[in-house]
Amino acid sequence: MDSFVSLFDPDTSDESPTSVTMDLLGSAISSVPIPVSDHVSQDFIQHLPPEPQIGNIEYKLKLVNPTRQRFEHLVTQMKWRLREGQGEAIYEIGVEDSGLLRGLNEEEMSSSLRTLNEMAKRLGATTTVLRRTIIPCLNEPGNKTRVVSEVLIRKLPDDSPSIDVRVAVMGNADAGKSTLLGVITQGELDDGRGRARLNMFRHLHEVQSGRTSSISHEIVGFDAQGRVINYQEGSAETICETSSKLVTLIDLAGHAKYLRTTIRGVSGYSPHYIMFVISAVPGFTKITKEHLSLAVALRIPMMIVISKMDLTTEDGLDQILIDVEDHLTDVGCKKTPIRICSENDVISIAATQPSDEVIPLISLSNVTGEGLSWLSKLMFLLPPGLNAAEREQLEKELPEFQIDETFWIPRVGTILGGLLTQGVIKEKTSMLLGPLADGSFQPVRVNSIRRHKTPCLMARASQSVSVSLDFEVDGLRKGMVLVSPQSCPKATWFFQADICVVYHATAICKGFQTTRVYHRETMIPARPAAKFEEILYCLHNEFQST
Repeated sequence: MDSFVSLFDPDTSDESPTSVTMDLLGSAISSVPIPVSDHVSQDFIQHLPPEPQIGNIEYKLKLVNPTRQRFEHLVTQMKWRLREGQGEAIYEIGVEDSGLLRGLNEEEMSSSLRTLNEMAKRLGATTTVLRRTIIPCLNEPGNKTRVVSEVLIRKLPDDSPSIDVRVAVMGNADAGKSTLLGVITQGELDDGRGRARLNMFRHLHEVQSGRTSSISHEIVGFDAQGRVINYQEGSAETICETSSKLVTLIDLAGHAKYLRTTIRGVSGYSPHYIMFVISAVPGFTKITKEHLSLAVALRIPMMIVISKMDLTTEDGLDQILIDVEDHLTDVGCKKTPIRICSENDVISIAATQPSDEVIPLISLSNVTGEGLSWLSKLMFLLPPGLNAAEREQLEKELPEFQIDETFWIPRVGTILGGLLTQGVIKEKTSMLLGPLADGSFQPVRVNSIRRHKTPCLMARASQSVSVSLDFEVDGLRKGMVLVSPQSCPKATWFFQADICVVYHATAICKGFQTTRVYHRETMIPARPAAKFEEILYCLHNEFQST
Protein backbone atom coordinates (compact mmCIF):
# COMPACT_ATOMS: atom_id res chain seq x y z
CA MET A 1 0.00 0.00 0.00
CA ASP A 2 2.41 2.60 -1.27
CA SER A 3 0.04 5.56 -1.18
CA PHE A 4 -3.58 6.57 -0.95
CA VAL A 5 -4.10 5.66 -4.58
CA SER A 6 -3.61 2.01 -3.61
CA LEU A 7 -6.06 2.50 -0.76
CA PHE A 8 -8.78 3.14 -3.28
CA ASP A 9 -8.10 0.01 -5.85
CA PRO A 10 -19.27 0.48 39.86
CA ASP A 11 -17.99 -3.00 41.13
CA THR A 12 -19.20 -5.44 43.81
CA SER A 13 -17.32 -8.04 45.87
CA ASP A 14 -15.89 -11.07 44.10
CA GLU A 15 -17.40 -14.54 44.17
CA SER A 16 -16.86 -17.29 46.72
CA PRO A 17 -16.70 -21.03 45.99
CA THR A 18 -20.11 -21.50 47.65
CA SER A 19 -21.99 -19.97 44.70
CA VAL A 20 -23.98 -22.13 42.32
CA THR A 21 -22.07 -24.12 39.77
CA MET A 22 -21.02 -23.04 36.32
CA ASP A 23 -23.70 -25.32 34.84
CA LEU A 24 -25.96 -22.28 34.89
CA LEU A 25 -23.72 -20.70 32.29
CA GLY A 26 -24.23 -23.43 29.75
CA SER A 27 -22.30 -26.49 28.72
CA ALA A 28 -19.08 -26.93 26.82
CA ILE A 29 -16.91 -24.19 28.32
CA SER A 30 -13.99 -23.69 26.01
CA SER A 31 -10.44 -23.80 27.27
CA VAL A 32 -8.41 -20.68 27.93
CA PRO A 33 -4.90 -20.41 26.43
CA ILE A 34 -2.13 -20.59 29.03
CA PRO A 35 1.47 -19.63 28.29
CA VAL A 36 4.00 -22.47 28.29
CA SER A 37 6.22 -20.78 30.86
CA ASP A 38 5.34 -18.72 33.92
CA HIS A 39 7.08 -15.57 35.03
CA VAL A 40 8.60 -16.08 38.46
CA SER A 41 9.68 -12.79 39.99
CA GLN A 42 12.56 -12.85 42.43
CA ASP A 43 11.69 -9.44 43.88
CA PHE A 44 8.03 -9.59 42.95
CA ILE A 45 5.85 -6.51 43.23
CA GLN A 46 3.26 -7.03 45.96
CA HIS A 47 1.11 -4.03 45.07
CA LEU A 48 -0.21 -2.50 41.87
CA PRO A 49 -1.77 0.98 41.82
CA PRO A 50 -5.39 0.96 43.06
CA GLU A 51 -7.92 -0.11 40.45
CA PRO A 52 -8.79 2.84 38.19
CA GLN A 53 -12.47 3.74 38.15
CA ILE A 54 -12.23 4.99 34.56
CA GLY A 55 -10.40 3.17 31.80
CA ASN A 56 -10.02 -0.35 30.44
CA ILE A 57 -8.17 -2.02 33.37
CA GLU A 58 -10.15 -4.23 35.78
CA TYR A 59 -8.95 -6.06 38.93
CA LYS A 60 -10.63 -9.30 40.04
CA LEU A 61 -9.63 -11.33 43.07
CA LYS A 62 -11.45 -14.42 41.82
CA LEU A 63 -14.28 -15.39 39.47
CA VAL A 64 -15.28 -18.78 40.87
CA ASN A 65 -18.82 -20.10 40.28
CA PRO A 66 -20.76 -16.81 40.06
CA THR A 67 -24.53 -16.78 40.38
CA ARG A 68 -26.56 -16.06 37.26
CA GLN A 69 -27.33 -12.52 38.46
CA ARG A 70 -23.68 -11.90 39.33
CA PHE A 71 -22.57 -13.27 35.97
CA GLU A 72 -24.85 -10.85 34.11
CA HIS A 73 -23.40 -7.99 36.15
CA LEU A 74 -19.87 -9.11 35.27
CA VAL A 75 -20.72 -9.20 31.56
CA THR A 76 -22.13 -5.67 31.76
CA GLN A 77 -18.99 -4.54 33.56
CA MET A 78 -16.76 -6.12 30.90
CA LYS A 79 -18.79 -4.43 28.17
CA TRP A 80 -18.14 -1.07 29.85
CA ARG A 81 -14.40 -1.73 30.17
CA LEU A 82 -14.22 -2.74 26.50
CA ARG A 83 -16.04 0.43 25.57
CA GLU A 84 -13.52 2.48 27.57
CA GLY A 85 -10.63 0.81 25.73
CA GLN A 86 -12.26 0.99 22.28
CA GLY A 87 -12.45 -2.79 22.03
CA GLU A 88 -9.63 -3.76 24.40
CA ALA A 89 -9.56 -4.41 28.16
CA ILE A 90 -6.98 -5.77 30.59
CA TYR A 91 -8.12 -8.03 33.46
CA GLU A 92 -5.81 -8.71 36.41
CA ILE A 93 -6.98 -11.95 38.06
CA GLY A 94 -5.88 -12.59 41.65
CA VAL A 95 -5.59 -8.89 42.48
CA GLU A 96 -7.67 -6.99 45.03
CA ASP A 97 -9.25 -3.61 44.24
CA SER A 98 -6.57 -1.97 46.38
CA GLY A 99 -3.91 -3.37 44.04
CA LEU A 100 -2.64 -6.08 46.42
CA LEU A 101 -1.40 -9.15 44.53
CA ARG A 102 -2.99 -11.90 46.63
CA GLY A 103 -2.96 -14.64 44.00
CA LEU A 104 -5.00 -17.82 43.55
CA ASN A 105 -4.23 -21.51 43.61
CA GLU A 106 -4.28 -23.38 40.31
CA GLU A 107 -7.84 -24.69 40.77
CA GLU A 108 -9.24 -21.24 41.56
CA MET A 109 -7.29 -19.66 38.71
CA SER A 110 -8.52 -22.21 36.16
CA SER A 111 -12.12 -21.69 37.28
CA SER A 112 -11.72 -17.90 37.17
CA LEU A 113 -10.27 -18.02 33.66
CA ARG A 114 -13.13 -20.24 32.46
CA THR A 115 -15.62 -17.72 33.84
CA LEU A 116 -13.72 -14.87 32.21
CA ASN A 117 -13.69 -16.71 28.90
CA GLU A 118 -17.45 -17.31 29.11
CA MET A 119 -18.01 -13.61 29.85
CA ALA A 120 -15.99 -12.68 26.78
CA LYS A 121 -17.87 -15.18 24.59
CA ARG A 122 -21.16 -13.57 25.60
CA LEU A 123 -19.88 -10.29 24.12
CA GLY A 124 -18.26 -11.85 21.06
CA ALA A 125 -14.79 -11.10 22.45
CA THR A 126 -11.64 -13.19 22.77
CA THR A 127 -9.29 -13.77 25.71
CA THR A 128 -5.50 -14.01 25.68
CA VAL A 129 -3.41 -14.68 28.78
CA LEU A 130 -0.54 -12.21 28.50
CA ARG A 131 1.44 -13.49 31.50
CA ARG A 132 1.21 -15.46 34.74
CA THR A 133 3.17 -14.31 37.76
CA ILE A 134 4.03 -16.84 40.47
CA ILE A 135 3.79 -15.45 44.01
CA PRO A 136 5.52 -17.51 46.73
CA CYS A 137 3.48 -17.96 49.93
CA LEU A 138 6.03 -18.64 52.65
CA ASN A 139 3.40 -18.65 55.43
CA GLU A 140 1.38 -21.52 53.94
CA PRO A 141 2.15 -25.19 54.69
CA GLY A 142 4.57 -26.65 52.19
CA ASN A 143 5.57 -23.23 50.88
CA LYS A 144 2.85 -23.37 48.22
CA THR A 145 2.68 -20.76 45.49
CA ARG A 146 -0.15 -18.66 44.16
CA VAL A 147 -0.74 -17.26 40.68
CA VAL A 148 -1.72 -13.87 39.29
CA SER A 149 -2.80 -13.77 35.63
CA GLU A 150 -3.01 -10.80 33.28
CA VAL A 151 -5.56 -11.32 30.51
CA LEU A 152 -6.25 -9.27 27.39
CA ILE A 153 -9.89 -9.08 26.31
CA ARG A 154 -10.46 -7.92 22.74
CA LYS A 155 -13.69 -7.28 20.84
CA LEU A 156 -13.99 -5.88 17.34
CA PRO A 157 -16.17 -2.76 17.15
CA ASP A 158 -19.46 -3.43 15.38
CA ASP A 159 -18.92 -0.60 12.88
CA SER A 160 -15.27 -1.17 12.02
CA PRO A 161 -13.30 -4.11 10.62
CA SER A 162 -10.61 -3.75 13.28
CA ILE A 163 -8.95 -1.56 15.86
CA ASP A 164 -6.64 0.83 14.03
CA VAL A 165 -3.52 2.53 15.38
CA ARG A 166 -1.41 4.93 13.30
CA VAL A 167 2.34 4.97 13.89
CA ALA A 168 4.61 7.50 12.15
CA VAL A 169 8.20 6.33 11.65
CA MET A 170 10.81 9.10 11.99
CA GLY A 171 14.59 9.25 12.13
CA ASN A 172 17.75 10.18 10.28
CA ALA A 173 18.41 9.08 6.70
CA ASP A 174 20.12 5.67 6.57
CA ALA A 175 18.75 4.80 10.03
CA GLY A 176 16.94 1.82 8.53
CA LYS A 177 13.34 3.05 8.77
CA SER A 178 12.16 1.74 5.40
CA THR A 179 14.10 -1.49 5.90
CA LEU A 180 12.45 -2.02 9.28
CA LEU A 181 8.98 -1.45 7.86
CA GLY A 182 9.75 -3.77 4.97
CA VAL A 183 10.82 -6.53 7.36
CA ILE A 184 7.73 -6.07 9.55
CA THR A 185 5.19 -5.94 6.74
CA GLN A 186 6.75 -8.55 4.42
CA GLY A 187 7.86 -11.01 7.08
CA GLU A 188 11.34 -11.51 5.61
CA LEU A 189 14.67 -10.42 7.10
CA ASP A 190 16.94 -8.02 5.25
CA ASP A 191 20.01 -9.28 3.41
CA GLY A 192 22.21 -6.50 4.79
CA ARG A 193 22.09 -4.57 1.50
CA GLY A 194 18.62 -3.03 1.80
CA ARG A 195 16.51 -5.56 -0.09
CA ALA A 196 13.65 -5.33 2.42
CA ARG A 197 13.19 -1.59 1.89
CA LEU A 198 12.48 -1.81 -1.85
CA ASN A 199 8.78 -2.48 -1.24
CA MET A 200 8.47 0.83 0.61
CA PHE A 201 9.81 3.07 -2.15
CA ARG A 202 7.41 4.93 -4.46
CA HIS A 203 9.81 6.54 -6.95
CA LEU A 204 12.73 5.36 -9.09
CA HIS A 205 15.12 7.90 -7.60
CA GLU A 206 14.34 6.49 -4.14
CA VAL A 207 15.37 3.03 -5.29
CA GLN A 208 18.54 4.41 -6.86
CA SER A 209 19.57 6.55 -3.88
CA GLY A 210 18.16 4.35 -1.14
CA ARG A 211 16.57 7.39 0.51
CA THR A 212 12.88 8.03 1.12
CA SER A 213 11.70 11.39 -0.24
CA SER A 214 7.92 10.93 0.00
CA ILE A 215 5.33 9.60 2.42
CA SER A 216 4.36 5.95 2.09
CA HIS A 217 1.99 3.76 4.06
CA GLU A 218 1.96 0.10 5.00
CA ILE A 219 -0.20 -1.97 7.31
CA VAL A 220 0.49 -4.90 9.59
CA GLY A 221 -2.24 -6.83 11.37
CA PHE A 222 -2.56 -8.91 14.52
CA ASP A 223 -5.09 -11.58 15.38
CA ALA A 224 -6.69 -11.86 18.81
CA GLN A 225 -3.77 -13.92 20.13
CA GLY A 226 -1.12 -11.44 18.94
CA ARG A 227 0.08 -13.37 15.89
CA VAL A 228 1.49 -11.08 13.21
CA ILE A 229 -0.49 -10.97 9.96
CA ASN A 230 1.49 -9.39 7.12
CA TYR A 231 1.80 -9.68 3.35
CA GLN A 232 3.00 -13.27 3.67
CA GLU A 233 -0.64 -14.06 4.47
CA GLY A 234 -1.92 -12.40 1.29
CA SER A 235 -3.09 -8.99 0.11
CA ALA A 236 -4.05 -5.93 2.12
CA GLU A 237 -7.69 -7.02 1.93
CA THR A 238 -6.76 -10.36 3.53
CA ILE A 239 -4.88 -8.59 6.31
CA CYS A 240 -7.90 -6.39 7.07
CA GLU A 241 -10.35 -9.30 7.01
CA THR A 242 -8.35 -11.59 9.31
CA SER A 243 -6.92 -9.03 11.76
CA SER A 244 -8.48 -7.93 15.03
CA LYS A 245 -6.03 -5.02 15.22
CA LEU A 246 -4.37 -3.02 12.45
CA VAL A 247 -1.29 -0.85 12.75
CA THR A 248 -0.81 1.67 9.93
CA LEU A 249 2.90 2.48 9.56
CA ILE A 250 3.68 5.87 7.98
CA ASP A 251 7.19 5.95 6.52
CA LEU A 252 8.62 9.50 6.58
CA ALA A 253 11.69 10.96 4.90
CA GLY A 254 14.82 11.26 7.02
CA HIS A 255 17.09 13.51 4.97
CA ALA A 256 17.26 17.21 5.87
CA LYS A 257 16.38 18.06 2.26
CA TYR A 258 12.89 16.62 2.74
CA LEU A 259 12.20 18.07 6.21
CA ARG A 260 9.01 19.83 5.06
CA THR A 261 7.66 16.55 3.73
CA THR A 262 8.44 14.92 7.07
CA ILE A 263 6.67 17.69 8.98
CA ARG A 264 3.63 17.44 6.72
CA GLY A 265 3.46 13.70 7.29
CA VAL A 266 3.83 13.72 11.06
CA SER A 267 1.34 16.57 11.49
CA GLY A 268 -1.12 15.95 8.66
CA TYR A 269 -1.73 12.25 9.30
CA SER A 270 -2.23 12.75 13.07
CA PRO A 271 -0.40 9.60 14.20
CA HIS A 272 -1.27 8.13 17.57
CA TYR A 273 2.39 7.26 18.19
CA ILE A 274 5.81 8.06 16.76
CA MET A 275 8.38 5.30 16.25
CA PHE A 276 11.73 7.10 16.37
CA VAL A 277 14.46 5.02 14.68
CA ILE A 278 18.13 5.68 15.54
CA SER A 279 20.93 3.81 13.81
CA ALA A 280 23.48 2.23 16.14
CA VAL A 281 26.04 3.31 13.52
CA PRO A 282 26.78 6.28 13.45
CA GLY A 283 24.43 6.89 16.38
CA PHE A 284 23.04 10.25 17.47
CA THR A 285 23.41 12.81 14.63
CA LYS A 286 22.41 16.44 14.06
CA ILE A 287 19.31 15.60 12.05
CA THR A 288 18.41 13.02 14.72
CA LYS A 289 18.35 15.84 17.27
CA GLU A 290 16.13 18.00 15.05
CA HIS A 291 13.66 15.21 14.39
CA LEU A 292 13.54 14.28 18.07
CA SER A 293 12.90 17.93 18.96
CA LEU A 294 10.04 17.97 16.47
CA ALA A 295 8.51 14.84 17.97
CA VAL A 296 8.73 16.32 21.47
CA ALA A 297 7.23 19.64 20.31
CA LEU A 298 4.21 17.88 18.79
CA ARG A 299 3.59 16.07 22.11
CA ILE A 300 2.86 12.76 20.44
CA PRO A 301 3.62 9.60 22.47
CA MET A 302 6.75 7.95 21.12
CA MET A 303 8.83 4.80 21.22
CA ILE A 304 12.52 4.63 20.32
CA VAL A 305 14.02 1.87 18.17
CA ILE A 306 17.80 1.44 17.87
CA SER A 307 18.47 -0.37 14.59
CA LYS A 308 21.58 -2.18 13.31
CA MET A 309 22.45 -3.47 16.78
CA ASP A 310 24.44 -6.25 15.11
CA LEU A 311 27.00 -3.63 14.03
CA THR A 312 27.79 -2.23 17.48
CA THR A 313 28.62 -3.26 21.03
CA GLU A 314 26.73 -3.08 24.30
CA ASP A 315 28.73 0.02 25.23
CA GLY A 316 27.62 1.66 21.98
CA LEU A 317 23.97 1.00 22.78
CA ASP A 318 24.44 2.44 26.27
CA GLN A 319 25.98 5.60 24.79
CA ILE A 320 22.99 6.12 22.49
CA LEU A 321 20.68 5.78 25.49
CA ILE A 322 22.70 8.46 27.31
CA ASP A 323 22.57 10.75 24.25
CA VAL A 324 18.79 10.35 24.00
CA GLU A 325 18.31 11.15 27.69
CA ASP A 326 20.55 14.23 27.44
CA HIS A 327 18.75 15.62 24.40
CA LEU A 328 15.30 15.00 25.88
CA THR A 329 16.42 17.00 28.91
CA ASP A 330 17.76 19.79 26.68
CA VAL A 331 14.39 20.25 24.93
CA GLY A 332 12.43 20.19 28.20
CA CYS A 333 11.04 16.65 27.96
CA LYS A 334 10.82 14.94 31.35
CA LYS A 335 10.25 11.44 29.96
CA THR A 336 12.86 8.75 30.60
CA PRO A 337 13.75 6.07 27.99
CA ILE A 338 13.39 2.57 29.45
CA ARG A 339 15.22 -0.17 27.58
CA ILE A 340 13.20 -3.31 26.90
CA CYS A 341 15.17 -6.48 27.57
CA SER A 342 12.42 -9.12 27.82
CA GLU A 343 8.85 -9.86 26.80
CA ASN A 344 7.78 -9.17 30.37
CA ASP A 345 9.22 -5.65 29.99
CA VAL A 346 7.12 -5.18 26.85
CA ILE A 347 3.91 -6.11 28.65
CA SER A 348 4.68 -3.88 31.63
CA ILE A 349 5.62 -0.80 29.59
CA ALA A 350 2.80 -1.21 27.05
CA ALA A 351 0.28 -1.11 29.90
CA THR A 352 1.51 2.40 30.79
CA GLN A 353 1.22 3.86 27.28
CA PRO A 354 0.68 6.63 26.45
CA SER A 355 2.86 7.70 29.38
CA ASP A 356 4.05 11.06 30.66
CA GLU A 357 7.02 9.43 32.38
CA VAL A 358 8.64 6.72 30.25
CA ILE A 359 9.51 6.05 26.60
CA PRO A 360 9.96 2.40 25.56
CA LEU A 361 13.33 1.75 23.87
CA ILE A 362 13.99 -1.39 21.83
CA SER A 363 17.26 -2.37 20.15
CA LEU A 364 16.97 -4.72 17.17
CA SER A 365 18.55 -5.97 13.96
CA ASN A 366 16.78 -6.25 10.62
CA VAL A 367 19.38 -8.81 9.48
CA THR A 368 19.47 -11.24 12.41
CA GLY A 369 15.91 -10.56 13.59
CA GLU A 370 16.97 -9.98 17.19
CA GLY A 371 14.48 -7.73 19.02
CA LEU A 372 11.85 -7.78 16.26
CA SER A 373 9.48 -9.97 18.29
CA TRP A 374 9.53 -7.43 21.13
CA LEU A 375 8.62 -4.60 18.74
CA SER A 376 5.76 -6.65 17.28
CA LYS A 377 4.49 -7.44 20.78
CA LEU A 378 4.64 -3.76 21.73
CA MET A 379 2.64 -2.70 18.66
CA PHE A 380 0.09 -5.44 19.40
CA LEU A 381 -0.41 -4.13 22.94
CA LEU A 382 -0.43 -0.39 22.16
CA PRO A 383 -3.81 1.07 23.18
CA PRO A 384 -5.93 2.98 20.62
CA GLY A 385 -5.24 6.68 20.31
CA LEU A 386 -8.75 7.75 21.36
CA ASN A 387 -11.00 6.39 24.07
CA ALA A 388 -14.69 5.77 23.45
CA ALA A 389 -15.85 9.10 24.89
CA GLU A 390 -13.39 11.13 22.80
CA ARG A 391 -14.29 9.24 19.65
CA GLU A 392 -18.03 9.70 20.22
CA GLN A 393 -17.57 13.43 20.77
CA LEU A 394 -15.63 13.78 17.50
CA GLU A 395 -18.25 11.84 15.58
CA LYS A 396 -21.01 14.20 16.78
CA GLU A 397 -19.32 17.19 15.16
CA LEU A 398 -19.81 18.29 11.56
CA PRO A 399 -17.55 16.31 9.19
CA GLU A 400 -14.19 17.73 8.19
CA PHE A 401 -11.89 15.75 5.90
CA GLN A 402 -8.27 16.88 5.56
CA ILE A 403 -6.86 16.23 2.07
CA ASP A 404 -3.28 14.93 1.97
CA GLU A 405 -3.22 13.27 -1.47
CA THR A 406 -5.06 13.92 -4.75
CA PHE A 407 -5.33 11.62 -7.78
CA TRP A 408 -7.17 11.25 -11.05
CA ILE A 409 -7.98 7.69 -12.14
CA PRO A 410 -9.56 7.02 -15.56
CA ARG A 411 -13.14 5.70 -15.39
CA VAL A 412 -13.14 6.40 -11.64
CA GLY A 413 -12.59 10.13 -11.39
CA THR A 414 -11.13 12.35 -8.72
CA ILE A 415 -9.71 10.55 -5.69
CA LEU A 416 -8.92 12.32 -2.42
CA GLY A 417 -6.84 10.66 0.28
CA GLY A 418 -6.53 11.95 3.81
CA LEU A 419 -7.75 11.96 7.37
CA LEU A 420 -11.29 12.49 8.62
CA THR A 421 -10.53 14.72 11.60
CA GLN A 422 -14.13 14.89 12.87
CA GLY A 423 -17.66 13.80 12.06
CA VAL A 424 -18.93 10.98 9.85
CA ILE A 425 -18.98 10.78 6.05
CA LYS A 426 -21.29 8.39 4.19
CA GLU A 427 -21.62 7.53 0.52
CA LYS A 428 -23.61 10.06 -1.54
CA THR A 429 -22.97 12.77 1.10
CA SER A 430 -22.93 16.35 -0.21
CA MET A 431 -19.85 18.29 0.88
CA LEU A 432 -17.97 21.52 0.17
CA LEU A 433 -14.44 21.36 -1.27
CA GLY A 434 -11.97 24.20 -0.83
CA PRO A 435 -10.70 26.73 -0.41
CA LEU A 436 -10.06 27.25 -4.12
CA ALA A 437 -7.70 29.89 -5.50
CA ASP A 438 -10.30 32.65 -5.04
CA GLY A 439 -11.19 31.50 -1.51
CA SER A 440 -14.49 29.89 -2.50
CA PHE A 441 -15.77 26.37 -1.75
CA GLN A 442 -17.24 24.14 -4.46
CA PRO A 443 -20.16 21.76 -3.81
CA VAL A 444 -19.27 18.11 -4.46
CA ARG A 445 -20.70 14.69 -3.65
CA VAL A 446 -18.89 11.66 -2.25
CA ASN A 447 -19.46 8.73 -4.60
CA SER A 448 -17.63 5.99 -2.71
CA ILE A 449 -15.31 5.43 0.24
CA ARG A 450 -12.44 2.98 0.72
CA ARG A 451 -10.35 2.18 3.77
CA HIS A 452 -7.25 -0.02 3.43
CA LYS A 453 -8.35 -0.92 -0.14
CA THR A 454 -11.69 -2.20 1.22
CA PRO A 455 -14.99 -0.54 0.22
CA CYS A 456 -16.99 0.80 3.15
CA LEU A 457 -20.31 2.61 3.53
CA MET A 458 -19.02 5.28 5.90
CA ALA A 459 -15.91 6.78 7.42
CA ARG A 460 -15.68 7.86 11.04
CA ALA A 461 -13.60 10.44 12.85
CA SER A 462 -9.86 9.65 13.12
CA GLN A 463 -9.88 7.24 10.17
CA SER A 464 -7.59 7.52 7.14
CA VAL A 465 -9.60 6.85 4.01
CA SER A 466 -9.82 7.66 0.31
CA VAL A 467 -12.98 9.04 -1.29
CA SER A 468 -14.06 9.48 -4.90
CA LEU A 469 -15.96 12.54 -6.09
CA ASP A 470 -18.72 12.78 -8.66
CA PHE A 471 -16.75 14.97 -11.10
CA GLU A 472 -13.32 16.40 -11.81
CA VAL A 473 -12.31 19.52 -9.87
CA ASP A 474 -9.77 22.02 -11.16
CA GLY A 475 -7.15 23.42 -8.83
CA LEU A 476 -7.01 20.51 -6.40
CA ARG A 477 -4.06 20.59 -4.01
CA LYS A 478 -2.85 19.13 -0.75
CA GLY A 479 -4.04 21.05 2.30
CA MET A 480 -7.60 21.56 1.09
CA VAL A 481 -10.55 20.19 3.03
CA LEU A 482 -13.96 18.62 2.55
CA VAL A 483 -16.44 20.14 5.00
CA SER A 484 -20.14 20.04 5.69
CA PRO A 485 -22.25 22.77 4.02
CA GLN A 486 -23.70 23.48 7.49
CA SER A 487 -20.31 24.71 8.71
CA CYS A 488 -20.41 27.73 6.34
CA PRO A 489 -16.60 27.74 5.82
CA LYS A 490 -14.61 30.87 4.98
CA ALA A 491 -11.11 31.08 3.55
CA THR A 492 -8.39 32.61 5.73
CA TRP A 493 -5.51 34.57 4.22
CA PHE A 494 -3.86 35.89 7.39
CA PHE A 495 -3.70 34.62 10.96
CA GLN A 496 -1.76 35.40 14.13
CA ALA A 497 0.10 32.74 16.08
CA ASP A 498 2.24 32.50 19.21
CA ILE A 499 5.39 30.58 18.27
CA CYS A 500 7.98 28.91 20.47
CA VAL A 501 11.22 28.21 18.60
CA VAL A 502 12.56 24.93 19.95
CA TYR A 503 15.54 24.81 17.61
CA HIS A 504 16.49 26.32 14.25
CA ALA A 505 19.82 26.64 12.47
CA THR A 506 19.10 30.06 10.90
CA ALA A 507 17.47 33.33 11.91
CA ILE A 508 13.69 33.68 11.73
CA CYS A 509 12.62 37.15 10.58
CA LYS A 510 10.09 38.97 8.40
CA GLY A 511 9.63 37.19 5.08
CA PHE A 512 10.67 33.80 6.47
CA GLN A 513 8.74 30.94 4.82
CA THR A 514 7.79 27.89 6.83
CA THR A 515 5.58 24.84 6.88
CA ARG A 516 2.53 25.34 9.06
CA VAL A 517 1.45 22.37 11.13
CA TYR A 518 -2.24 21.70 10.61
CA HIS A 519 -4.24 21.25 13.80
CA ARG A 520 -7.97 20.64 13.97
CA GLU A 521 -8.54 23.19 16.75
CA THR A 522 -7.12 26.04 14.64
CA MET A 523 -9.96 25.66 12.12
CA ILE A 524 -7.68 27.17 9.43
CA PRO A 525 -7.98 25.10 6.23
CA ALA A 526 -5.20 27.06 4.51
CA ARG A 527 -2.14 26.00 2.54
CA PRO A 528 0.43 24.19 4.68
CA ALA A 529 3.06 26.74 3.62
CA ALA A 530 3.07 30.14 5.34
CA LYS A 531 5.18 33.32 5.29
CA PHE A 532 6.00 35.65 8.18
CA GLU A 533 4.52 39.05 7.28
CA GLU A 534 5.39 40.70 10.59
CA ILE A 535 6.86 39.78 13.99
CA LEU A 536 4.71 41.69 16.49
CA TYR A 537 6.76 41.07 19.61
CA CYS A 538 9.48 38.85 21.05
CA LEU A 539 9.52 37.71 24.65
CA HIS A 540 13.30 37.42 24.72
CA ASN A 541 14.75 40.73 23.53
CA GLU A 542 18.22 39.29 23.12
CA PHE A 543 16.86 37.08 20.34
CA GLN A 544 15.04 39.66 18.20
CA SER A 545 15.86 37.77 15.01
CA THR A 546 14.06 34.66 16.21
